[in-house]
Amino acid sequence: MATTITDSQKPFSLDPYHVSEEFGFILPAPLMPLLNTQLLESHRELRLAHLALSVMTMGYVWQEGEDDTVKMLPRNLAIPYCEVSQRLGLPPILTHADAVLANWRKRDPQGLFDMENLELLVTLPGGDSVRGFFMVTLQVELAAVPAIKSIPLVINGVQRGDAETVTRALEEFSQAIQGMTDALKLMHVYVKPEVFYGIMRIYLSGWKDNSSMPAGLVYEGVQAEPMEYSGGSAAQSSLLHCFDELLGVKHEAMSGAFLTRMRNYMPPSHKRLIQDISLQPSLRGFVQQQACEPLTAAFQLCVTKLLALRSYHINVVSRFITVPAARARQLRNQGNISQEETVSRAPTALEEKGTGGSGIMNFLKTVRDCTRDVFNLK
Repeated sequence: MATTITDSQKPFSLDPYHVSEEFGFILPAPLMPLLNTQLLESHRELRLAHLALSVMTMGYVWQEGEDDTVKMLPRNLAIPYCEVSQRLGLPPILTHADAVLANWRKRDPQGLFDMENLELLVTLPGGDSVRGFFMVTLQVELAAVPAIKSIPLVINGVQRGDAETVTRALEEFSQAIQGMTDALKLMHVYVKPEVFYGIMRIYLSGWKDNSSMPAGLVYEGVQAEPMEYSGGSAAQSSLLHCFDELLGVKHEAMSGAFLTRMRNYMPPSHKRLIQDISLQPSLRGFVQQQACEPLTAAFQLCVTKLLALRSYHINVVSRFITVPAARARQLRNQGNISQEETVSRAPTALEEKGTGGSGIMNFLKTVRDCTRDVFNLK
């Protein structure tokens, strides 16, 4: 008669316990499994995946600083990253759409959407200043919501020839831009310039127009040739692109080309909104044609507020980039690179450039000056 073997009598094995005979409790080859992106279905799932893969990629590329960057992203990251990017229409690099727009949660779901109740989903080196930088930028985006909602009112009002509706919408628009400037001022409260410049900026950098990675980055298993992508930049926010198209701000060739290229780093639907606004009847022409004093005043106030926002942004960049860069150069010239001086560890390749690759101060001043030109309504 056959003997029945109960569970307690079966040979004992380590296999069910995820214990390796070669490595013990160590997980063998943690990066070997290739992530399956086909299980991601919704837009939100894909955006979260893009955010997570972006932060992993930036950490992997820049972990040793600018002098020892990697040349190839391992296939275990590169393949799923490029698959998710292709499905979203975003490039495989950390963008404003990732780090700011899709990287937040409320600590108290029922609480306010403010600095004290917001936290990051994923973070980068830099401690509290990282949270401060991304959350303040998020507050700027939030402050712009009334302006975004005013855009259809302005466009539809122009189409109908309704000067009164356009005037009211532009008044809301200008108030929202003032709110954006007020929110940007929080950067001085929540972010330390030496931490932003010395620690954070390198992780926002890309592999285009960057002397640290002049050949770009190979995405293993995707393409044998290196690919070049710009790092995160405020120019990747759709807000000011929409505002410029609505108000008729025309940028000079070099700055305009850079801004147009930055649209490729936006979600395609946001890029499409900017393009569609540009195809609408000219608001500036409508204001000229109507010769209505309240309408003209409302339009000019919008331009004034936008000009003030861009001027204030220049001041912020000066404090967080230009001044620390000068201090870093001074320390290097003195041969003083120490842990006490955080700015001395900053990448030299970014001293005169933004993380998106632009010559930052010249770019910002040129954009500001082109905004001022809109005042001429004659």
